[in-house]
Amino acid sequence: MSMASPLATALAAIAKPIAAPFHELSTAEVSDALDRLNLPGSALGIGPVSTAHRLLGRAFTLRFAPVDVSPGTVGDFIDTVPAGAVVVLDNGGRTDCTVWGGILTEVATLREVAGTVINGVCRDTAAAAQFQYPLHSRGRFMRTGKDRVQVDDVNGPVSLGDVRVRPGDIVMGDSDGVVVVPAEREDEVLALALSTRDAELAIIESVRAGKTLSQARIDHGYHTLQRRQG
Repeated sequence: MSMASPLATALAAIAKPIAAPFHELSTAEVSDALDRLNLPGSALGIGPVSTAHRLLGRAFTLRFAPVDVSPGTVGDFIDTVPAGAVVVLDNGGRTDCTVWGGILTEVATLREVAGTVINGVCRDTAAAAQFQYPLHSRGRFMRTGKDRVQVDDVNGPVSLGDVRVRPGDIVMGDSDGVVVVPAEREDEVLALALSTRDAELAIIESVRAGKTLSQARIDHGYHTLQRRQG
């Protein structure tokens, strides 16, 4: 019996539906849950480059490397990204050349890709605003990556700084930044994030009803909400 190809395995992981309650959560709520589980999922230094459009989907990953003797492509991969996926590009945090621009933004929009997150920089950010396309990176810079970097690996593990991302992991972005939820821990993260959100809503309701903030926090266990388990 033949085994599934790495690409088929990755695409199957990316195709798994995301539980509906994730759509209600913020990156802050998910980050608190990751902290409680001692999971490094908050991508430091990566945020929206134009208007912050909410981003949620499973990771389709690419890693870039400096060009070889014969320069390779930087952008044709977009033709294989499934609708609903988040493109996660690891350019090693480089800020001297881009790996995403206006053409990719428009094509990704047409293909109903959920957004892009870059460990590096992007350009043509006006296109992201025009198409309301969720785009998060370490910044913006106009110089092309062509003949400087090339795709080195598709749908393998990549890095967003100190956060490891694999195909099928959940990627969420909003105005506060980007978080990554490991696929094998997503049920735990979701349950904790929802319980934290409910506790914080209960605190607000208690204050509105006349309690002091300090008492409401004690009543609803605020000081242990982000405490690490185990």
